Amino acid sequence: MIESVNNWLEGLSPTQSLLLFTSIKAVACFAIMMTMVAYTVVLERRLCAWIQDRIGPNRVGPFGLLQPAADGIKAFFKEEMTPAHVRKVLFTLAPMIALIPAILNLAVIPFGSNLGGQKMVLADLNVGILYTFGIVSLGVYSIVLAGYASNSKFPFLGGIRSTAQMISYEIAMGMSVIPIFLYVGSLNLSDVITAQTGTQLGFLPNWFVLQSPMTFLAFCIFLVASFAETNRTPFDLPEAEQELAGGYNIEYSSIKFAMFFMVEYAAMILVSAIMVTLFFGGWTLPWFGLDQAATTLLGGLLHIGIFLGKVFLFLVLFVWIRWMWPRFRYDQLMDLGWRRFIPVALANILITAIWLWWQSGK
Repeated sequence: MIESVNNWLEGLSPTQSLLLFTSIKAVACFAIMMTMVAYTVVLERRLCAWIQDRIGPNRVGPFGLLQPAADGIKAFFKEEMTPAHVRKVLFTLAPMIALIPAILNLAVIPFGSNLGGQKMVLADLNVGILYTFGIVSLGVYSIVLAGYASNSKFPFLGGIRSTAQMISYEIAMGMSVIPIFLYVGSLNLSDVITAQTGTQLGFLPNWFVLQSPMTFLAFCIFLVASFAETNRTPFDLPEAEQELAGGYNIEYSSIKFAMFFMVEYAAMILVSAIMVTLFFGGWTLPWFGLDQAATTLLGGLLHIGIFLGKVFLFLVLFVWIRWMWPRFRYDQLMDLGWRRFIPVALANILITAIWLWWQSGK
């Protein structure tokens, strides 16, 4: 059986082989993403319960691990209510569009080194980060459509807030990563990971978050902007319950609401993966030779595990911040983005360029 499969694989043309393995990796990425979305919800509920001295979900399955399945079944079979006053075509399209950017961005993120002779990235683009920010910027359209199509004042206000917030912080987020690419000299995310291999001072990882004050500042700006981009506390103004009764998705129910719910967690996973790739060495660890491309199946699986472990730590941070920090006022949010982060990010680019020019002249 195995021999016949190997013979069949060897008989494929290079194009057929590329299409086959890319399809397998795409399906695997989607399955892992949806599984992580489901269990990030469980993580949030259990961590929230621990912070508030409660137990959390523990009834469905061992330790509550089947709770996502129960929630999914409930959302799928729940009666779907479509108000008479909505713009029905756009109202239906909005949640469908919402999930697309998060899934498309998985294509350029290297989530491992090699596995079975295959690079663990779907599309190793030379302009990977430009592709990422281009796709991320599309995420605002679904929220705007949801607010507009609901034909109600609260969703509409939530959509307007989200548009202003996401566009404002996309500028700061995009500018914050420019120093990284000035250091690397490439927009390819695999090259960014390669530039972070090895150690400094004998034992510290050579990750960009630790390489210089400029790259550390870039990480700080990117981290705060990522909370605004994902509409998470303390920047969850588009769905502020006290003001907007739920925001842009208030008119949605059943599976459509569940899709918006999944998008929030998928966006958290995506920005966590980007931060791990840009600032924390991606799938690498600087010890025991784990910063070199894998040559065995076990090494490839270990690199994937390292990457997912780092992403998990950022997801814990997202959840912890939600239950520890109060919400900003809207004027404070915009002031922080336009009058603080954008000038600081610009200054950081200038200082990094001068520093690298001075270093090259030595």
